[in-house]
Amino acid sequence: MSDQSSGAADLVLLSERITNSAAFGALFKEGMDLVEETAAYLDGAGRVEAKALERPVSLTYATESMRLTTRLMQLASWLLLHRAVKEGEMTLSQANREKTKVKLSAADPGNDELIGKLPEQLQDLISRSMALQARVRRLDATIHTPASEHMAIGNPLVPQMNLLKAAFER
Repeated sequence: MSDQSSGAADLVLLSERITNSAAFGALFKEGMDLVEETAAYLDGAGRVEAKALERPVSLTYATESMRLTTRLMQLASWLLLHRAVKEGEMTLSQANREKTKVKLSAADPGNDELIGKLPEQLQDLISRSMALQARVRRLDATIHTPASEHMAIGNPLVPQMNLLKAAFER
């Protein structure tokens, strides 16, 4: 049983280390850069492009830009929450409680056919935001899966390591 307890503690440490990794730093930068790029587009070139669209496509533009903004704000909230863990401003346990306010499934895009009629740059931003959302969802599942679930899956090497340990203790 102590091996399992030790394994659970190791898993928690791994989860905390993920937020301190270079990969998380790169993900954070990518996410914040995408938020800034989207805001600049929607306030600039996007406004001009939206005015030139036909009415039905204009409605799709408005809907999808709102979904995009909502999705990015939820992702930014998640990233900022986990940066706080990295900076030592909160524990992973506190972040786990706070992240219930963040909806990583928020604002999935609409019909592909309608999105295909939108300006190319908006389509690109939507696509990139969806890829970022998928990566954050996977990372979220890795970080916040309770240690007991990881232990239930089990490590197939543990029985072999226990046999080796027992052999050398004789």
